[in-house]
Amino acid sequence: MLASSPQLENVRSPPSPFASSHQSPPSPPRLSTTKNADRSKRVKDARQEAQREIEDYRKQKEEEFKKFEKEHSSGNQRAEEDARQDADAQMQAIKGCGDKSGDKVVQDLLRVVTDVRPEVPDRVKAPP
Repeated sequence: MLASSPQLENVRSPPSPFASSHQSPPSPPRLSTTKNADRSKRVKDARQEAQREIEDYRKQKEEEFKKFEKEHSSGNQRAEEDARQDADAQMQAIKGCGDKSGDKVVQDLLRVVTDVRPEVPDRVKAPP
């Protein structure tokens, strides 16, 4: 029998790669506290620098927008002033006409309202 042979007792089978081992994998080496502090400081400095760059960029874009708005809104202000002057001129013309012939218009209106003259329309036939 093969199992009782002394040569086979000392031979071990190779470990299976699928066998679960009870040992945990080796942990990564820990960084020293000075390296951690240096890394933390670099990250903090980088974050502050990025925040400053963002603020500078935001200020630059706001200035560009204000400049753009100022350039383009001035045309609207000129157009509004021109429209206001035209409207004022037309109102003066209307008031001038009203001052010139206002009394006659009021008298004609009162005369038409108070003097009633009934008339039969042409389309209506007179009774036989």
